[in-house]
Amino acid sequence: MRRTVFNEDHEAFRETIRDFIEAEVVPVYDEWFAAGQAPRDFYYKLGELGIFGINVPEEFGGAGLDSHKFEAVLYEETARAGVQFGGSGVHVLLALPYIKMLATDEQKKRYLPKFATGEEMWAIAMTEPGTGSDLAGMKTTAKLSEGGTHYVLNGAKTFITGGVHADKVIVCARTAAPTAEDRRFGISLFAVDTKSEGYSVGRKLDKLGLRTSDTAELAFVDVKVPVEDLLGEENKGFSYLGHNLASERWGIAFGAYAQAKAAVRFAKQYVQERTVFGKPVAHFQNTKFELAACQAEVDAAEAVADRATEALDAGELTPAEAASAKLFCTEVAHRVIDRCLQLHGGYGYMNEYPIARLYADNRVNRIYGGTSEIMKSIIAKDMGL
Repeated sequence: MRRTVFNEDHEAFRETIRDFIEAEVVPVYDEWFAAGQAPRDFYYKLGELGIFGINVPEEFGGAGLDSHKFEAVLYEETARAGVQFGGSGVHVLLALPYIKMLATDEQKKRYLPKFATGEEMWAIAMTEPGTGSDLAGMKTTAKLSEGGTHYVLNGAKTFITGGVHADKVIVCARTAAPTAEDRRFGISLFAVDTKSEGYSVGRKLDKLGLRTSDTAELAFVDVKVPVEDLLGEENKGFSYLGHNLASERWGIAFGAYAQAKAAVRFAKQYVQERTVFGKPVAHFQNTKFELAACQAEVDAAEAVADRATEALDAGELTPAEAASAKLFCTEVAHRVIDRCLQLHGGYGYMNEYPIARLYADNRVNRIYGGTSEIMKSIIAKDMGL
Protein backbone atom coordinates (compact mmCIF):
# COMPACT_ATOMS: atom_id res chain seq x y z
CA MET A 1 0.00 0.00 0.00
CA ARG A 2 1.32 3.40 -0.99
CA ARG A 3 1.63 5.92 1.83
CA THR A 4 0.28 9.38 1.18
CA VAL A 5 1.15 11.11 4.44
CA PHE A 6 4.52 12.47 3.24
CA ASN A 7 5.40 14.65 0.25
CA GLU A 8 8.68 15.51 -1.51
CA ASP A 9 9.66 18.05 1.15
CA HIS A 10 9.32 15.44 3.87
CA GLU A 11 11.38 12.92 1.89
CA ALA A 12 14.12 15.50 1.27
CA PHE A 13 14.12 16.19 5.00
CA ARG A 14 14.38 12.44 5.61
CA GLU A 15 17.53 12.22 3.50
CA THR A 16 19.08 15.12 5.40
CA ILE A 17 18.25 13.58 8.77
CA ARG A 18 19.51 10.14 7.73
CA ASP A 19 22.83 11.61 6.62
CA PHE A 20 23.07 13.65 9.82
CA ILE A 21 22.46 10.61 12.00
CA GLU A 22 25.08 8.57 10.19
CA ALA A 23 27.68 11.34 10.46
CA GLU A 24 26.97 12.91 13.86
CA VAL A 25 25.17 10.34 16.01
CA VAL A 26 25.98 6.73 15.12
CA PRO A 27 29.78 7.05 15.58
CA VAL A 28 29.42 8.40 19.14
CA TYR A 29 26.16 6.84 20.28
CA ASP A 30 27.82 4.18 22.44
CA GLU A 31 29.53 6.98 24.36
CA TRP A 32 26.19 8.70 24.93
CA PHE A 33 24.67 5.43 26.04
CA ALA A 34 27.43 4.84 28.58
CA ALA A 35 27.21 8.43 29.87
CA GLY A 36 23.42 8.26 30.19
CA GLN A 37 22.82 11.43 28.18
CA ALA A 38 23.59 13.21 24.94
CA PRO A 39 26.13 16.05 25.29
CA ARG A 40 24.75 19.57 25.57
CA ASP A 41 26.53 20.77 22.42
CA PHE A 42 24.61 18.21 20.35
CA TYR A 43 21.50 20.34 20.78
CA TYR A 44 23.26 23.28 19.15
CA LYS A 45 23.77 21.05 16.11
CA LEU A 46 20.06 20.22 16.03
CA GLY A 47 19.36 23.95 16.20
CA GLU A 48 21.74 24.65 13.33
CA LEU A 49 20.04 21.93 11.31
CA GLY A 50 16.74 23.72 11.81
CA ILE A 51 14.99 20.91 13.67
CA PHE A 52 13.95 23.04 16.64
CA GLY A 53 12.60 25.83 14.48
CA ILE A 54 10.31 23.91 12.13
CA ASN A 55 7.15 24.93 14.00
CA VAL A 56 8.48 28.22 15.35
CA PRO A 57 6.97 31.31 13.64
CA GLU A 58 9.22 32.98 11.07
CA GLU A 59 9.41 36.28 12.97
CA PHE A 60 11.20 34.43 15.77
CA GLY A 61 13.71 32.62 13.58
CA GLY A 62 11.78 29.50 12.64
CA ALA A 63 10.34 28.01 9.48
CA GLY A 64 6.79 28.93 10.45
CA LEU A 65 5.27 25.56 9.58
CA ASP A 66 2.27 24.12 11.37
CA SER A 67 2.71 20.41 10.85
CA HIS A 68 3.84 17.37 12.83
CA LYS A 69 4.92 15.43 9.75
CA PHE A 70 8.56 16.47 10.02
CA GLU A 71 8.54 15.21 13.61
CA ALA A 72 7.09 11.95 12.28
CA VAL A 73 10.05 11.63 9.91
CA LEU A 74 12.38 12.16 12.86
CA TYR A 75 10.68 9.35 14.77
CA GLU A 76 11.10 6.99 11.84
CA GLU A 77 14.72 7.86 11.14
CA THR A 78 15.98 7.75 14.73
CA ALA A 79 14.23 4.41 15.25
CA ARG A 80 15.62 3.08 11.98
CA ALA A 81 19.15 3.87 13.15
CA GLY A 82 18.54 2.59 16.67
CA VAL A 83 19.37 5.95 18.27
CA GLN A 84 17.73 8.72 20.29
CA PHE A 85 18.25 12.48 20.14
CA GLY A 86 18.62 12.76 23.91
CA GLY A 87 15.92 14.79 25.65
CA SER A 88 15.24 17.04 22.68
CA GLY A 89 11.85 15.50 21.95
CA VAL A 90 10.35 17.18 25.02
CA HIS A 91 11.76 20.51 23.84
CA VAL A 92 9.76 20.38 20.61
CA LEU A 93 6.77 18.09 21.18
CA LEU A 94 5.82 19.14 24.72
CA ALA A 95 7.25 22.55 25.55
CA LEU A 96 6.74 24.40 22.26
CA PRO A 97 2.94 23.99 22.09
CA TYR A 98 2.58 25.63 25.50
CA ILE A 99 4.77 28.56 24.47
CA LYS A 100 2.87 29.06 21.23
CA MET A 101 -0.51 28.73 22.92
CA LEU A 102 0.06 30.69 26.14
CA ALA A 103 2.98 33.10 25.75
CA THR A 104 2.35 36.79 25.21
CA ASP A 105 4.02 38.56 22.30
CA GLU A 106 6.63 39.90 24.71
CA GLN A 107 7.32 36.42 26.07
CA LYS A 108 7.59 34.93 22.59
CA LYS A 109 10.19 37.54 21.70
CA ARG A 110 12.22 36.47 24.72
CA TYR A 111 11.72 32.73 24.46
CA LEU A 112 11.41 31.58 20.86
CA PRO A 113 14.59 32.84 19.12
CA LYS A 114 16.81 30.98 21.61
CA PHE A 115 14.41 28.02 21.55
CA ALA A 116 14.89 27.65 17.79
CA THR A 117 18.68 27.74 17.93
CA GLY A 118 19.02 25.36 20.87
CA GLU A 119 20.66 28.10 22.92
CA GLU A 120 17.91 27.54 25.48
CA MET A 121 16.60 24.01 25.94
CA TRP A 122 13.18 23.58 27.49
CA ALA A 123 11.58 20.85 29.61
CA ILE A 124 8.26 20.56 31.41
CA ALA A 125 7.83 19.60 35.08
CA MET A 126 4.47 18.15 36.05
CA THR A 127 4.99 14.87 37.94
CA GLU A 128 5.81 14.91 41.63
CA PRO A 129 7.03 12.20 44.01
CA GLY A 130 3.97 10.47 45.41
CA THR A 131 1.42 11.86 42.97
CA GLY A 132 2.22 10.15 39.66
CA SER A 133 -0.58 10.71 37.15
CA ASP A 134 -2.73 12.54 39.72
CA LEU A 135 -1.69 16.05 38.70
CA ALA A 136 -4.47 17.61 40.74
CA GLY A 137 -2.72 16.29 43.82
CA MET A 138 0.49 18.27 43.24
CA LYS A 139 2.04 19.98 46.28
CA THR A 140 4.50 22.39 44.65
CA THR A 141 3.42 25.95 45.39
CA ALA A 142 4.00 29.37 43.85
CA LYS A 143 2.97 32.26 46.13
CA LEU A 144 2.78 35.82 44.90
CA SER A 145 5.13 38.16 46.77
CA GLU A 146 3.76 41.06 48.78
CA GLY A 147 4.94 43.54 46.19
CA GLY A 148 3.39 41.49 43.39
CA THR A 149 6.64 41.45 41.40
CA HIS A 150 7.36 37.74 41.56
CA TYR A 151 6.16 34.34 42.73
CA VAL A 152 8.03 32.26 45.31
CA LEU A 153 8.28 28.66 44.14
CA ASN A 154 8.72 25.73 46.53
CA GLY A 155 8.43 22.00 45.95
CA ALA A 156 9.87 19.09 44.00
CA LYS A 157 9.35 17.28 40.70
CA THR A 158 10.50 13.92 39.37
CA PHE A 159 10.79 12.01 36.07
CA ILE A 160 11.61 15.26 34.25
CA THR A 161 12.92 14.37 30.80
CA GLY A 162 15.53 16.83 29.64
CA GLY A 163 15.84 18.06 33.21
CA VAL A 164 19.63 17.89 33.40
CA HIS A 165 20.38 20.06 30.37
CA ALA A 166 17.30 22.31 30.52
CA ASP A 167 17.79 26.08 30.55
CA LYS A 168 14.09 26.80 30.97
CA VAL A 169 11.45 24.55 32.56
CA ILE A 170 7.69 24.94 32.41
CA VAL A 171 6.82 24.23 36.04
CA CYS A 172 3.30 23.41 37.17
CA ALA A 173 2.57 24.73 40.65
CA ARG A 174 -0.33 25.59 42.94
CA THR A 175 -1.14 29.29 43.15
CA ALA A 176 -4.39 28.63 45.02
CA ALA A 177 -5.97 25.83 47.01
CA PRO A 178 -8.37 23.48 45.24
CA THR A 179 -12.05 24.06 45.80
CA ALA A 180 -14.59 21.58 47.10
CA GLU A 181 -16.18 21.51 43.66
CA ASP A 182 -12.98 21.33 41.63
CA ARG A 183 -9.74 19.89 43.00
CA ARG A 184 -8.05 20.79 39.69
CA PHE A 185 -8.49 24.51 40.32
CA GLY A 186 -5.50 26.56 41.43
CA ILE A 187 -2.71 25.22 39.20
CA SER A 188 -0.61 27.66 37.16
CA LEU A 189 2.27 27.32 34.69
CA PHE A 190 5.58 29.19 34.90
CA ALA A 191 8.62 29.46 32.63
CA VAL A 192 11.38 29.02 35.20
CA ASP A 193 15.03 29.87 34.53
CA THR A 194 17.15 26.97 35.76
CA LYS A 195 19.91 29.38 36.82
CA SER A 196 17.60 30.91 39.43
CA GLU A 197 18.77 30.86 43.05
CA GLY A 198 17.14 27.99 44.94
CA TYR A 199 16.60 25.90 41.80
CA SER A 200 18.51 22.62 41.85
CA VAL A 201 18.81 19.46 39.80
CA GLY A 202 18.87 16.34 41.95
CA ARG A 203 19.64 12.84 40.78
CA LYS A 204 19.94 12.04 37.10
CA LEU A 205 17.65 9.04 37.21
CA ASP A 206 18.93 5.61 36.19
CA LYS A 207 16.29 4.37 33.76
CA LEU A 208 15.63 0.98 32.21
CA GLY A 209 15.53 2.48 28.72
CA LEU A 210 15.91 5.78 26.85
CA ARG A 211 19.39 5.87 28.34
CA THR A 212 20.62 8.86 26.35
CA SER A 213 17.67 11.00 27.44
CA ASP A 214 18.59 12.88 30.62
CA THR A 215 15.83 12.48 33.19
CA ALA A 216 16.11 14.14 36.56
CA GLU A 217 14.62 15.14 39.88
CA LEU A 218 14.16 18.87 40.44
CA ALA A 219 13.86 20.86 43.67
CA PHE A 220 12.72 24.45 44.29
CA VAL A 221 13.53 26.30 47.49
CA ASP A 222 12.20 29.87 47.55
CA VAL A 223 12.84 30.29 43.83
CA LYS A 224 11.82 33.76 42.67
CA VAL A 225 9.90 33.66 39.39
CA PRO A 226 9.10 37.07 37.85
CA VAL A 227 5.40 37.65 37.20
CA GLU A 228 6.43 38.21 33.58
CA ASP A 229 7.12 34.47 33.35
CA LEU A 230 3.62 33.30 34.22
CA LEU A 231 2.30 31.38 31.20
CA GLY A 232 -1.36 31.99 30.52
CA GLU A 233 -3.78 32.90 33.26
CA GLU A 234 -3.31 32.16 36.93
CA ASN A 235 -5.12 29.06 38.29
CA LYS A 236 -6.11 27.75 34.85
CA GLY A 237 -3.08 25.51 34.33
CA PHE A 238 -4.92 22.20 34.51
CA SER A 239 -7.07 23.05 31.50
CA TYR A 240 -3.92 24.02 29.59
CA LEU A 241 -2.30 20.69 30.41
CA GLY A 242 -5.26 18.80 29.01
CA HIS A 243 -5.25 20.84 25.81
CA ASN A 244 -1.95 19.40 24.57
CA LEU A 245 -2.48 15.77 25.55
CA ALA A 246 -3.66 14.77 22.07
CA SER A 247 -0.41 15.86 20.41
CA GLU A 248 1.67 14.28 23.18
CA ARG A 249 -0.12 10.96 22.79
CA TRP A 250 0.17 11.17 19.01
CA GLY A 251 3.94 11.50 19.45
CA ILE A 252 4.10 8.41 21.64
CA ALA A 253 1.91 6.47 19.23
CA PHE A 254 3.90 7.41 16.15
CA GLY A 255 7.20 6.80 17.93
CA ALA A 256 6.04 3.34 19.02
CA TYR A 257 4.98 2.43 15.48
CA ALA A 258 8.39 3.61 14.20
CA GLN A 259 10.13 1.43 16.78
CA ALA A 260 8.10 -1.61 15.74
CA LYS A 261 8.97 -0.99 12.09
CA ALA A 262 12.64 -0.71 13.00
CA ALA A 263 12.49 -3.92 15.03
CA VAL A 264 11.31 -5.86 11.98
CA ARG A 265 14.15 -4.35 9.97
CA PHE A 266 16.73 -5.35 12.60
CA ALA A 267 15.33 -8.87 12.90
CA LYS A 268 15.13 -9.42 9.16
CA GLN A 269 18.74 -8.38 8.73
CA TYR A 270 19.87 -10.56 11.63
CA VAL A 271 18.11 -13.77 10.55
CA GLN A 272 19.46 -13.41 7.03
CA GLU A 273 23.04 -13.17 8.30
CA ARG A 274 22.92 -15.56 11.27
CA THR A 275 23.34 -19.28 10.54
CA VAL A 276 22.32 -22.26 12.69
CA PHE A 277 22.59 -25.92 11.76
CA GLY A 278 24.33 -24.79 8.60
CA LYS A 279 21.46 -22.64 7.36
CA PRO A 280 20.46 -18.97 7.72
CA VAL A 281 17.87 -18.51 10.46
CA ALA A 282 15.67 -16.89 7.81
CA HIS A 283 15.44 -20.28 6.06
CA PHE A 284 13.24 -21.80 8.75
CA GLN A 285 9.46 -21.64 8.44
CA ASN A 286 8.96 -20.41 12.01
CA THR A 287 11.20 -17.40 11.30
CA LYS A 288 9.26 -16.55 8.16
CA PHE A 289 5.92 -16.87 9.92
CA GLU A 290 7.02 -14.79 12.90
CA LEU A 291 8.35 -11.95 10.75
CA ALA A 292 5.32 -12.09 8.46
CA ALA A 293 3.01 -11.74 11.45
CA CYS A 294 5.10 -8.85 12.77
CA GLN A 295 5.04 -7.11 9.40
CA ALA A 296 1.24 -7.39 9.26
CA GLU A 297 0.97 -5.74 12.67
CA VAL A 298 3.38 -2.98 11.66
CA ASP A 299 1.33 -2.33 8.51
CA ALA A 300 -1.78 -1.87 10.65
CA ALA A 301 0.04 0.39 13.13
CA GLU A 302 1.40 2.47 10.27
CA ALA A 303 -2.11 3.08 8.97
CA VAL A 304 -3.32 4.12 12.43
CA ALA A 305 -0.29 6.37 12.99
CA ASP A 306 -0.62 8.02 9.57
CA ARG A 307 -4.34 8.64 10.04
CA ALA A 308 -3.69 10.22 13.44
CA THR A 309 -0.97 12.41 11.91
CA GLU A 310 -3.32 13.73 9.25
CA ALA A 311 -6.02 14.39 11.84
CA LEU A 312 -3.58 16.18 14.15
CA ASP A 313 -2.32 18.45 11.37
CA ALA A 314 -5.91 19.25 10.45
CA GLY A 315 -6.72 20.12 14.06
CA GLU A 316 -9.24 17.28 14.21
CA LEU A 317 -7.56 14.66 16.42
CA THR A 318 -9.90 14.14 19.37
CA PRO A 319 -8.72 13.01 22.83
CA ALA A 320 -10.38 9.63 22.34
CA GLU A 321 -8.81 9.14 18.90
CA ALA A 322 -5.39 10.06 20.28
CA ALA A 323 -5.90 7.60 23.13
CA SER A 324 -6.93 4.89 20.68
CA ALA A 325 -3.88 5.49 18.49
CA LYS A 326 -1.56 5.44 21.50
CA LEU A 327 -3.12 2.28 22.91
CA PHE A 328 -3.00 0.40 19.61
CA CYS A 329 0.46 1.46 18.45
CA THR A 330 2.16 0.95 21.80
CA GLU A 331 0.62 -2.48 22.30
CA VAL A 332 1.61 -3.50 18.75
CA ALA A 333 5.16 -2.29 19.35
CA HIS A 334 5.32 -4.27 22.59
CA ARG A 335 4.38 -7.50 20.83
CA VAL A 336 6.46 -6.95 17.71
CA ILE A 337 9.67 -5.90 19.45
CA ASP A 338 9.45 -8.83 21.85
CA ARG A 339 9.04 -11.30 18.98
CA CYS A 340 11.87 -9.71 17.01
CA LEU A 341 14.16 -9.91 20.03
CA GLN A 342 13.28 -13.61 20.37
CA LEU A 343 14.46 -14.19 16.80
CA HIS A 344 17.88 -12.82 17.81
CA GLY A 345 18.26 -15.54 20.44
CA GLY A 346 20.81 -14.79 23.14
CA TYR A 347 22.29 -11.93 21.17
CA GLY A 348 19.00 -10.10 21.43
CA TYR A 349 19.70 -9.69 25.15
CA MET A 350 22.99 -7.90 24.53
CA ASN A 351 23.03 -4.10 24.50
CA GLU A 352 25.46 -4.06 21.59
CA TYR A 353 22.52 -5.08 19.41
CA PRO A 354 19.97 -2.34 18.70
CA ILE A 355 17.04 -4.69 19.32
CA ALA A 356 18.00 -4.95 23.01
CA ARG A 357 18.08 -1.18 23.45
CA LEU A 358 14.85 -0.87 21.50
CA TYR A 359 13.19 -3.39 23.81
CA ALA A 360 14.10 -1.32 26.86
CA ASP A 361 13.30 2.03 25.22
CA ASN A 362 9.87 0.86 24.13
CA ARG A 363 8.63 -0.28 27.53
CA VAL A 364 7.81 3.19 28.83
CA ASN A 365 5.46 3.91 25.92
CA ARG A 366 2.64 2.07 27.70
CA ILE A 367 3.22 4.14 30.85
CA TYR A 368 4.01 7.78 30.14
CA GLY A 369 1.56 10.14 28.52
CA GLY A 370 -1.13 8.07 30.26
CA THR A 371 -0.98 4.32 30.87
CA SER A 372 -2.69 1.82 28.59
CA GLU A 373 -5.33 1.43 31.29
CA ILE A 374 -6.03 5.19 31.25
CA MET A 375 -6.28 5.07 27.45
CA LYS A 376 -8.90 2.32 27.70
CA SER A 377 -10.88 4.40 30.19
CA ILE A 378 -10.87 7.40 27.83
CA ILE A 379 -11.95 5.28 24.87
CA ALA A 380 -14.68 3.56 26.88
CA LYS A 381 -16.04 6.90 28.09
CA ASP A 382 -16.14 8.16 24.51
CA MET A 383 -18.12 5.04 23.61
CA GLY A 384 -20.70 6.02 26.21
CA LEU A 385 -19.73 3.19 28.56
